[in-house]
Amino acid sequence: MGRYRVRVVTGAWLFSGSLNLVRLWLVGEHREAKLELQLRPARGKEEEFDFDVPEDLGPLQFVKLHKQHTVVDDAWFCNLITVQGPETSAEAVFPCYRWVQGEGILSLPEGTARLAADNALDVFQKYREKELKERQQTYCWATWKEGLPQTIAANCKDDLPPNMRFHEEKRLDFEWTLKAGVLEMGLKRVYTLLRSWNRLEDFDQIFWGQKSALAEKVHQCWQEDELFGYQFLNGANPMLLRRSTSLPSRLVLPSGTEELQAQLEKELKNGSLFEADFILLDGIPANVIRGEPQYLAAPLVMLRMDPGGKLLPMAIQIQPPNPSSPAPTLFLPSDPPLAWLLAKIWVRNSDFQLQELQFHLLNTHLVAEVIAVATMRCLPGLHPIFKLLVPHIRYTMEINTRSRTQLISDGGIFDQVVSTGGGGHVQLLTRAVAQLTYCSLCPPDDLANRGLLKIPSALYARDALQLWEVTARYVKGMVHLFYQSDDIVRGDPELQAWCREITEVGLCHAQDRGFPVSFQSRAQLCHFLTMCVFTCTAQHAAINQGQLDWYGWVPNAPCTMRMPPPTSKDDVTMETVMGSLPDVQKACLQMTITWHLGRLQPDMVPLGHHTEKYFSDPRTKAVLSQFQADLDNLEKEITARNEQLDLPYEYLKPSRIENSITI
Repeated sequence: MGRYRVRVVTGAWLFSGSLNLVRLWLVGEHREAKLELQLRPARGKEEEFDFDVPEDLGPLQFVKLHKQHTVVDDAWFCNLITVQGPETSAEAVFPCYRWVQGEGILSLPEGTARLAADNALDVFQKYREKELKERQQTYCWATWKEGLPQTIAANCKDDLPPNMRFHEEKRLDFEWTLKAGVLEMGLKRVYTLLRSWNRLEDFDQIFWGQKSALAEKVHQCWQEDELFGYQFLNGANPMLLRRSTSLPSRLVLPSGTEELQAQLEKELKNGSLFEADFILLDGIPANVIRGEPQYLAAPLVMLRMDPGGKLLPMAIQIQPPNPSSPAPTLFLPSDPPLAWLLAKIWVRNSDFQLQELQFHLLNTHLVAEVIAVATMRCLPGLHPIFKLLVPHIRYTMEINTRSRTQLISDGGIFDQVVSTGGGGHVQLLTRAVAQLTYCSLCPPDDLANRGLLKIPSALYARDALQLWEVTARYVKGMVHLFYQSDDIVRGDPELQAWCREITEVGLCHAQDRGFPVSFQSRAQLCHFLTMCVFTCTAQHAAINQGQLDWYGWVPNAPCTMRMPPPTSKDDVTMETVMGSLPDVQKACLQMTITWHLGRLQPDMVPLGHHTEKYFSDPRTKAVLSQFQADLDNLEKEITARNEQLDLPYEYLKPSRIENSITI
């Protein structure tokens, strides 16, 4: 005879409760007991019940659930169940955090993280094998486009497994704010209908409504060379800039530019010469929008860093040299103001393409989806690495599926307003895969390769390195709790299968780009997991949030260009500039989409502050608490630094980093 106290916790989301009856069983090592309970779980409630069980159950292993329904299967979102047994004050925790549907019996194992057992008769081993078999039937791979990473097999959001879907509040916010943006876009179109559109100041007519404070500063200062250079270090795309080790072979210096060549060589010798090369865009076919051809370029920008840390452009070559064409024009800060401005606008348009497709979509969203699908297919819920990673894959499959059906789909937003739309975006992504190396996803390696370490004004680089270190300590703390030696890492079949699934299946045989196909040591595992967590959190935050600030004022980052790049400096007029920039319709749509996708989410979970209790070991709670303390300290450090800056860099403040890719 013993008394058990059972606590049932239901999710707080809309529709998390259920009108259906739920029955429970406690399963111990010796026997199981059906509880005399008929529960109708209520949203956001914690309900406690006491039961007297006449026989000794032994150590608890599972709680079984059975949800009955007569007419309507009313799904229930169960957070967790805890059980306090006789003669103990400790609670056994049975995490769930999923939708309970249908009439089948769901077994929840006790939440202690466990590695795979050698004993095939072990009850937990049988459970994890059954769970993985079911998951592999539910979470299947698919090819969206040949040559790109694999995705979840879902033609639309409704095809996704229920536990990967947006919760109702998230869905409503996503869809209603998009509708509000479309309404605002319509009002702007009506407002500009009978007004002139032939000066840069005319963009002010649509620069109202949803915008950030930094976007307003960009609006005021976007033509300045200093702000142009700053964006390569700390803007929406800090991933392209690199320190020059020689003058680029594609740089053609025409006669009469000997003084410029001497300046470039001097900066090169001093280690203060930098470059941003958009050669990946060369030859990508440009979009045709409503019968109107759009245009692309593949610029090269040479920049110098002055002693105060300001990055200033020295020359822009809009197109690479072509043997069948005259030498490309080299644009300089001393050129006629409109010619120099248009050259910078072409660079900003090219940066928009690479930011959105290579560094945002491919390097964060699609990589995170590979991690998410492989995790669900290869790691059972009892595995410590599953428990570590699962908070960082929340909503990722749905936001990516929505992207493939609304943003980059045939007839989607890219086809409607972006110069790489209409198929060029797919070609660009395919090219970018070759540059998707393991090192490119790890800031210590990537920043070193690009020569961007120890630059005081490189705020993204500074914050990214600190966040990487904080994340690495957290990951190491967790990993060392469960893997006491390298042999245990090598001998974990589920972990090794997960590694192979990511590299060989999800990333399409990426071992030739440095991704591992197995883990041979704890250090190697920790490095890989740090990359996973960093990609799904901090790196996405750094790339995504900048859209709101830097792309809201359209001339600073136009989504498309409607005239070919200039070949003569003297022929550039305001008519040329306005004829090249997006028209009213495209500009309005760019503002709407970048605001919608760049804003902080109302249900945002900050990095490391997920409330789900997947781990039950108190040692893991201590590691997570230390991670949160380290993040809080970094937050204070960044806040203090930003107070001294004219232009604060906030994208990697921990409080602004979402715990997974949700938008």
